[in-house]
Amino acid sequence: MRTWRVGTFSMGASLVFLGLFLFLSRFLGFDLVHVMSAWWPILLIVLGVEILLYLFFSRQEKPILKYDFVSILFVGLLGMVGILFATLSATGIMGKVEEVVAREEMSFELPDFSHQVDDSIKRVVLKTVGYQTTIEATDEKEVSMFGTYRTQTTKKKKLLTSADEYVYANKKGDTLFINVKTLPNEVGPFYSHQEVASTILIPKGVKLEVIGNGNEITLNPRDLENDWSINGASSLNIKVVENSNLNIAALGVSEVNGKDGAWKITEKVDPDVEGVERDAVYQSGEGTSHINITNTPYVSLNSN
Repeated sequence: MRTWRVGTFSMGASLVFLGLFLFLSRFLGFDLVHVMSAWWPILLIVLGVEILLYLFFSRQEKPILKYDFVSILFVGLLGMVGILFATLSATGIMGKVEEVVAREEMSFELPDFSHQVDDSIKRVVLKTVGYQTTIEATDEKEVSMFGTYRTQTTKKKKLLTSADEYVYANKKGDTLFINVKTLPNEVGPFYSHQEVASTILIPKGVKLEVIGNGNEITLNPRDLENDWSINGASSLNIKVVENSNLNIAALGVSEVNGKDGAWKITEKVDPDVEGVERDAVYQSGEGTSHINITNTPYVSLNSN
C-alpha cells in the first residue's frame, strides 16, 4: 500500500498551476512579472488543502502527518521566488528593472528657448554644464538656445517638454543670468547615458561672461562688437571670420593650435605646476573686441 506524504501532491499541483499561468500568459498577453508575483499564494492554498485531505481520508484514529521534505522544499523555493517578485513589485524596483530593459537610445530636439534683450541689458552671464556647447554672436536682440539631446528612454518618451526644464533666465539690474541645467536622470543602477549638443545665440553688442563646467565649447564670434570672457572649459574651439576685429588672449593654456604663426606665445615655467603653461595672444584687424580665456587647457583657432 502506498504511503501518502504531504507535499507530493502540492509540488505536482504547483507545477501544473505555474505551467498553466505561463502558457496562458503567452496567448492572453499576461505580464510575466505580474504572473510570477501574483500566483504564489496558490501554493499555500494547495498545501493547506492537501493537509486537510490527508487528515480527512486517513483511517488512523490519531493520524500523524508525514511530509515529503524534498517536495516541501521545492514548493517553498517556488513560494520564496513568488514572494521576492511580489516584494520587488511593491517597492517599485521591478517596474524600474522592466523600464531599464525596455530602454532604447533615441535623439530628440531641445525645446526652443528665447529671451528678449532690450537696451537695459548690458551683460549676459552664461553658466554651462558638462555638455557640448556652441556660442555664436547674432544680430538678433534676444538670447536663444536650441539643439538636440540623446538619451535612453522607453516608448519614445521625451525627457523635456518645455525650455524651463533645461535652462533658467533671470534678470538682475543690467545683467541677464542664464543657467543651463542638466537633463533629468535616474540615480544609481538606473542611470542612463545622455548627450546634449546645443547652440546659444548672444547679441553681438552685449558683453558676455561664460562660466564653463569642464565641457567642450565652440565659439563663433563672427563680427563681434563687445567683449567676451570664457572661464573653465575643458577645450575651446574658436572660429574666426575674415576682416574681424578680434583680440584673443588665452592665459595659462597647455596647448594652442590652428593658424600657424598667428599666435604670439609666451611660455612660463611654474615649479608648482606640472608641464609648461603658455600665454597666447591672437589679433585680427584692429582688435577692438576682446575674448579673454582662462582656466582652459586647450585652445584652437580655425577659419570660418
